[in-house]
Amino acid sequence: MDLMSEIQKNYDRKTYQALHWEGPYPEYLQLVRDDPRIVRSAFQRLYDMILSYGSEEYIDHRKKVIRYPFFSDPLEKGRDAIFGLGVPLMKLVNLFHAASRRYGPEKRVILLHGPVGSSKSTIVRLLKKGLQEYSRRPEGRIFTFSWVAGDLEQSCKEELFGLADEAPCPMHEEPLRLIPKEVREEIVGELNASLSDDRQIVVEGDLCPPCRFFFRGLMNHYDGDWSRVVEHIRVHRIVLSEQDRVGIGTFQPKDEKNQDSTELTGDINYRKIAEVGSDSDPRIHRGP
Repeated sequence: MDLMSEIQKNYDRKTYQALHWEGPYPEYLQLVRDDPRIVRSAFQRLYDMILSYGSEEYIDHRKKVIRYPFFSDPLEKGRDAIFGLGVPLMKLVNLFHAASRRYGPEKRVILLHGPVGSSKSTIVRLLKKGLQEYSRRPEGRIFTFSWVAGDLEQSCKEELFGLADEAPCPMHEEPLRLIPKEVREEIVGELNASLSDDRQIVVEGDLCPPCRFFFRGLMNHYDGDWSRVVEHIRVHRIVLSEQDRVGIGTFQPKDEKNQDSTELTGDINYRKIAEVGSDSDPRIHRGP
């Protein structure tokens, strides 16, 4: 048997290409128009991921309880399956549902509290596994972007990009945040017009500091021509990965006296200071 031929025959190249899709900004806008689910919030994705495995009702002590097969760990054939916590898990999913509809819980930190051995860590491990797998599905696609120098004039390229030709967004921002705030509401409203109340998308906030730096610099260079600015945007798909610290992070508590908060907040890349020449330049910061 020719092992190379066998590997090549069973290797799915199309899946790799789909997971590593990248394209220009206008093409991403068309993807969003075709499938607005791309712009869901984290809680909307989490809730949809759990429901994608179905749900079923049963009666426990005359009370209706909804069971979610996701917590039986279909991903690893029951390795982390949870038993006997039907009501607490239902309440947890209800919390995710409320957060997905922006009823308030999305602004809070969710704390799982219980005695040793009550499946707290197992629940979190299941959610992380589920989100990683869901982000690989067509319905769970997530996109972010990078800044590319392209055909910038040499002086402007050196000022913005230094020695690099590309600068990825360190926070994996939603590309729709590149739309100026004065027109963003109208664009999002147009997308929401065809969506039900529980599927409405919201694009809030500003770009991260490094992206604001590039955005302002290019807007100045092109004298406010936004369409020219987004020509330097390359949108690409990301797959959530705890191992690669993409979209999912694990923070291990340590001694509070020597706990390094930069694991949560990010840190300064001191090597970048030598490149950009200032410790106040936003490009020296790296994400958590």
